[in-house]
Amino acid sequence: MRRATGPRVRWRDRLQYWFDTTMSRGTPALIGWLGLASAALVLVVASLTILIAPRDADDNGHWPGVLWRSLLRTLDAGGMDEEGGGPYLALMFTSTIGGIFIVSTLIGVLTTGLENRITELRKGRSRIVEHDHTVLLGWSEQVFTVIAELAEANQSERRSCVAILADRDKVEMEDAIRARVGDTGRTRVVCRRGNPLKVADLSLVGPDTARSIMVISPPVDDPDTHVIKVLLALGARSWGDRRPHVVGAVHNTASLPAARLAGGPLARVIDADDVAIRLIVQSHRQSGLSTVYTDLLDFEGHEFYIRPEPSLTGTTYGQALDAYDLGIPVGLWHADGTVSMNPPMDTVITADDEIVILAEDDLLIRLARGARPSIVDGAITTAAPRPRRPERTLLIGWNHRAPKIIHLLDDYVEPGSVLDIAALSEDPRDALPPLTNLTIGHTTCDSTDRTQLEALDVGSYKHVIVLADQDQDPEHADARTLVALLHLRDMEDELGDPYSIVSEINDDANREIAQVTKTDDFVVSDKLISLMLTQLSENRHLFHVFADLLDPSGSEIYLKPASDYLRPGAAANFATVTEAARRRGETALGYRLRTSFHTPPAYGVVLNPDKAAPLTLSAEDRVIVLAEK
Repeated sequence: MRRATGPRVRWRDRLQYWFDTTMSRGTPALIGWLGLASAALVLVVASLTILIAPRDADDNGHWPGVLWRSLLRTLDAGGMDEEGGGPYLALMFTSTIGGIFIVSTLIGVLTTGLENRITELRKGRSRIVEHDHTVLLGWSEQVFTVIAELAEANQSERRSCVAILADRDKVEMEDAIRARVGDTGRTRVVCRRGNPLKVADLSLVGPDTARSIMVISPPVDDPDTHVIKVLLALGARSWGDRRPHVVGAVHNTASLPAARLAGGPLARVIDADDVAIRLIVQSHRQSGLSTVYTDLLDFEGHEFYIRPEPSLTGTTYGQALDAYDLGIPVGLWHADGTVSMNPPMDTVITADDEIVILAEDDLLIRLARGARPSIVDGAITTAAPRPRRPERTLLIGWNHRAPKIIHLLDDYVEPGSVLDIAALSEDPRDALPPLTNLTIGHTTCDSTDRTQLEALDVGSYKHVIVLADQDQDPEHADARTLVALLHLRDMEDELGDPYSIVSEINDDANREIAQVTKTDDFVVSDKLISLMLTQLSENRHLFHVFADLLDPSGSEIYLKPASDYLRPGAAANFATVTEAARRRGETALGYRLRTSFHTPPAYGVVLNPDKAAPLTLSAEDRVIVLAEK
């Protein structure tokens, strides 16, 4: 049986197909063909000169000399200064004309090739070759905060790199970073365009050699789904012997189990909503707490470090508080991966334990070399524990975090406490879970209307919480919050400063504007989450440190009256404050001065002060401590 055959293909068609295929390979193939054309022209002209004008060929060095002159004529049009007969000059002229076309074509090919290469590079599709760099997968406003913090953290490094992979134009990303972040010092920022869910695109940023990978929540309707998909893609990737740790955040608590399962054991996924809620609740009870946390989370202030200290093995935690000239021990990191913040003072430090230290920089941590600063025993006071009483709190505004805030607040307050809700939303009390300690009230109120705010009798409350309106876009919601804060602060001045105010701000830029309202605390959840993710990208073990600090069942950060530790007006030092706190089973971290409560950027907060420097505190000042309650 004969096999069916198609139409016969001519050799010219095959040759044409081969030529077209070769030409389609781009600039290298074009240069190759031009080189062959140049060589052919030179050889043909030289050969014809030997045949047609042998006398002139002999006068010019015969074959080698004619070949050389033909090559020069091809590559350089120059002037026709040759001498010889008509045929010889005609052949040289032919070589010159052919060279003009070849060289001009070569210049055009090289120019086009370079432009195409530059265009490809601007698309951000080339693979980077870096080591121990940080990879950011995705793009949002968080990127600017993260890059600024990493640049600050890596100032002591010789060189560092942040690689960003996002489905955005590379040049636009670079321009936005220059405009929003500015100079990044020794930290290079490399942008690549691609989809983090595609293996080929992910390889562009060198994940296998990275130190850490941060998954950025995109500004879409369902960011948690995107984060989980990226975590799944990373979990399914084939890693070598060295796998970077992964950090990310979800905004819905219900998404947390799936995200942590997708990320695997090396991933650290935080619940952004839960962290923001805890900060709001704790800050409303501890004026200045959000400033303390901001200082602890950003790299411009003080940070937590975990380091072994063999010389402290066998000593107690209480003794270790005096072991450093620079730095304050705040807890112990155990070999099983658990952490104890502010453990009992008689806890013995074992050889496997590492010290959790509060310091301005890891290079500034230094063990004490001499005797500890003198303790002024006469300045230490012994304050009796203050009985906790029911509180009245006013919650202005409503959003999706409000029910969780109320539920957590119920765990903190004493029985008989009252929380009144003033918002334009419908009465939410029927939808709230049963509460143990709180009694809930509701009033319909427009937070920007001064008359309606005055009708609330704000002066009868101890604490005021202002939430961002979820029914408005973030900018407009912040604008309404600022108006409400101005009214509340003016009313507070008229009443004589009877209550504290904690507000939720969406955009950190609006926080700077809001400073004129002299609000006690601003909680910018997105920025705080960005700061926390950056800390975890540098040291994933800090996850347990922050989890312990935000857990109401463990030791938390408190700003307590300075009169509980030092006699008001007594001359002392911070070493004396440390001793006073130790006697109460607490770890002193710093203090807050009343005269600077409303002065940005520190708002009077001083962490990790010089232990020997003279210090005098008034009754209105605060001591910042780690304590059980």
